[in-house]
Amino acid sequence: MRLLLTWLINAAALMALPYLMHSVTVTHLGAALVAALVLGLVNTFIRPVLVVLTLPVTVVSLGLFILVINALMFLLVAHLVEGFHVAGFGSAFVAAILYSVISWALSTLLLNKDGNP
Repeated sequence: MRLLLTWLINAAALMALPYLMHSVTVTHLGAALVAALVLGLVNTFIRPVLVVLTLPVTVVSLGLFILVINALMFLLVAHLVEGFHVAGFGSAFVAAILYSVISWALSTLLLNKDGNP
């Protein structure tokens, strides 16, 4: 149940992005649901590999390179999912930060401290 609610929260965060940024478009709810699923899979399987490969750069930048990796993951999902579009790297950078903040806020509001709805 928690996994389903988290997926819906992430889809809602994706649906909110076009209202905050005109360079991000989500054509319909189905595209947001698929994009949230693909973003979760990409962050689970590909992001850790990139974090390990770029560890020296991440250490030198005091962890700020993680934001670049998040933007790259956001761009990758935008290229993979039909109906979800991001204009460029700068837009993906800001959108990834906004997406994280929105999904964190919604999770804080909707989930208990123990992670249950």
